[in-house]
Amino acid sequence: MDEPALFDLPTSRQSWHDRPRAGFDLETTSRDPRVARIVSAAVVTVYADGRRERAREWLVDPGVEIPAETTAVHGISTEQVQAEGQDAAEAIPQIVHAVREQLEAGNPVIVFNAPYDFTVLAAEAERHGIDVPLPSPVIDPLVVDKQVDRFRRGKRTLGHVSEHYRITLDDAHSATPDAWAAVEVAGALAAKYPQLQIPAEELHELQIGWKAEQAASLQEYFRRTRPDAVVDPSWPM
Repeated sequence: MDEPALFDLPTSRQSWHDRPRAGFDLETTSRDPRVARIVSAAVVTVYADGRRERAREWLVDPGVEIPAETTAVHGISTEQVQAEGQDAAEAIPQIVHAVREQLEAGNPVIVFNAPYDFTVLAAEAERHGIDVPLPSPVIDPLVVDKQVDRFRRGKRTLGHVSEHYRITLDDAHSATPDAWAAVEVAGALAAKYPQLQIPAEELHELQIGWKAEQAASLQEYFRRTRPDAVVDPSWPM
């Protein structure tokens, strides 16, 4: 059965997936984006024809201890960043600049669970006295996947979503592999659901509404057992 159209698609406009695009990912010290410090980052770029250009990577000494529970996730220890990492005061401006370059070029930045990464980046930029760019256009495969395949059961982590779309993700929870996987998952979504093949700016605006709807639905579910539960609908920060 054909998938129902989510919206009308004028065919005369260039889709985001036919343009240069970037992937962005962070590994950090905490699940809470308001206090998390960056310990590694990657910005990857893709040509309009899908060829990979290059990856820019950073290993960052955040100046604080990396908790054992987060080291267990991404494998980066305090000792490693102290020995091999850039000082955060040097690395954070470089990461912000790399993201800014992509956005100012009009390239969509693809980030899985964008509110986490962009909130962390904004908080880090504020700590170091740097202006952070307005993140737009952004494509978040997590939000898009939930919208176009909302009734699929199972987890929606990057690993699980990559497996569903048959994207190879080696060394998960490392910034560069995760950034590439997010780009590939986004491309798989566009290939499977032609209604997503629209200008990046339009897809960005649609995701704001989709995220709000998803947050409201999840909040309603949580309130069955926790009447005061609140799910933040903000996107992409």
